[in-house]
Amino acid sequence: MRWYGIDDLTPEDTAKIAARLKEMELEAGLEGLYWLPAPADLLSGLQKEHAESCGPHVFGLELEEESLRLELLVRARGRMRCECVHYAGPELRARMIAWLEQMLADLGISV
Repeated sequence: MRWYGIDDLTPEDTAKIAARLKEMELEAGLEGLYWLPAPADLLSGLQKEHAESCGPHVFGLELEEESLRLELLVRARGRMRCECVHYAGPELRARMIAWLEQMLADLGISV
């Protein structure tokens, strides 16, 4: 699995992150796991074709005691296995990493 990770977070940092993600209603139903919506304009052609049948398309974000991990696999919430489930392209990957880093900066967490 390819992912973008941030470690050496403090308990205060992870509490802030968890509160923000909960406030945004991104909880996935398992403790420490969140679903980040993939921007529709940056999905692959196949993912756009499968938006109705397989979507929404999301990224998994895992928050642990001292780390945060953004999976770079674009998942389909409507279907477990499909050819539309694949790794993000360079532009989408960069956008999601930038979004994550901006959220941390907004929370006053330096990385």
